[in-house]
Amino acid sequence: MVTMKPRIVIIGAGIAGLTAAKKLYTSTISKQLFELSIVEGGSRIGGRINSSEFCGDRIEQGATWIHGIEGSPVYKIAEKEGLLHSPQPWECMDGGPENFIPVAEGGHELNPSIFYPISSFFENLIDFVKGKAVDEDGDSSGIVKHFIKNCGRGNLSVGSFLRQGLDAYRGLVKDEKEIIGVGNWSRKSLEEAIFNMHWNMFRAFTSADDLGTLDLNAEREYKTFPGEDITIPRGYSGVIESLASVLPVGMIQLGRKVDKIEWQLKNGHEGRPVKLHLSDGSFISADHVIVTVSLGVLKRGIEQDSSMFDPPLPSFKIQAISRLGYGVVDKVFLQLPSQETSDFKFPLLQMVFHQPDSALRHPKIPNWMRRASLLYPIYTNSRVVLAWFTGKEALEIESLSEEEIIDGFSITASNLLSSKLSSQIKLNCNGSEDYGLKFEKVLRTQWGTDPLFLGSYSYVAVGSSGDDLDALAKPLPENSDLDSTPPLQILFAGEATHRTHYSTTHGAHLSGLREANRLLEYYNYTDV
Repeated sequence: MVTMKPRIVIIGAGIAGLTAAKKLYTSTISKQLFELSIVEGGSRIGGRINSSEFCGDRIEQGATWIHGIEGSPVYKIAEKEGLLHSPQPWECMDGGPENFIPVAEGGHELNPSIFYPISSFFENLIDFVKGKAVDEDGDSSGIVKHFIKNCGRGNLSVGSFLRQGLDAYRGLVKDEKEIIGVGNWSRKSLEEAIFNMHWNMFRAFTSADDLGTLDLNAEREYKTFPGEDITIPRGYSGVIESLASVLPVGMIQLGRKVDKIEWQLKNGHEGRPVKLHLSDGSFISADHVIVTVSLGVLKRGIEQDSSMFDPPLPSFKIQAISRLGYGVVDKVFLQLPSQETSDFKFPLLQMVFHQPDSALRHPKIPNWMRRASLLYPIYTNSRVVLAWFTGKEALEIESLSEEEIIDGFSITASNLLSSKLSSQIKLNCNGSEDYGLKFEKVLRTQWGTDPLFLGSYSYVAVGSSGDDLDALAKPLPENSDLDSTPPLQILFAGEATHRTHYSTTHGAHLSGLREANRLLEYYNYTDV
């Protein structure tokens, strides 16, 4: 009698799936303990990591940053593979926002004495949200400490906490209607606009469309590694290629989308307890399946009319999937016009806008543009500029035509650069009074409407907690009797299954290792 080897199928060739596959394969290659394969619904590996090119520059359509280099497993891979050095410039090689210029609608470059106090106040509030110490030297540290002492935490959302903080800050302003020498901006409206600019940056960082849905207490559990945040000079996809390079040809099967997972099969399919139904009509039997699809796909997969699992997932798993937050963050890349003078350098802009309902707003700047915070060249002297969008605005941009996007950005940039900065620009109106500068090409990501992702990354929403991330990570069935119900039929990996490093590539990587080790331990393969 021939004994079948345990068959493990990994759904998804992103960083979690490839990490799990590499660990399982390299740990047992000498004994060939398992039959192992990866099925990927798309035409490429990498998942939400996707390095590409636009107008001659390398860009990141998905994951961009290594958040902290000290102890990061992703940084270690990049370092080992020589990905941290490049003869060509790369996206965000110039680092963070310390050199950005704050510019208010109407083309008003903001003096640090106006911009810094409210910015410092916001940053101190976020430090408190993250469990960090308030900056003792900050101009607003006294206000922050007083507010925090009298506010407490309770069951607030991040949004309500920040809004209460802004109200406390305003309480110290004597004349909110004072015109402060910046066009026709009042002090109150300008401080509100600066605060909102930082608010929208934090939306992009967390992927939460509305910070009112982001749980305040859970934010303290989120962890980053020490050290600086960096981008990868040779492209984030190099990490993916490194993981995949050790796997044998044929192990990764592209274009094989899983529509349904049958599990707890009493008599088994080909003697195994799990049966995968693929979109091409074929089937795969398995002893163990590691599911690494996005939280967005899981949310769709628990809907009654499109159930991904048969039988349905247990209630604790469904509730965790339902409660956790999952947002969309998109990037828009634009090419600067070739008619610009050779010495023109597009500045790194922090964009401060009037509210959409303000009578002072420029009527042709679209509302979706007003929820963006930054517009900047991807590196010094690059002719490609970049902006980030979150939530409803990201989804709206996914639905717009390229010309509508170009027009919105061109009108906005022309307005912001219209006064002091416009002296550097060779105006090219092309017969329109709206454009001092018009972009030529655009590339936008579309993570929200891509059926293989349906968004970008997870967050802990109000009403959920870190316990839901742990619940999502638990394998199924919960309790098994070896005589009737084989264990570890369905395992879960991916960034949304890591309690402290959710939303990150390193969280996804660590989750892949966790599930691979779970299976190795189950089979008593301790030589790892």
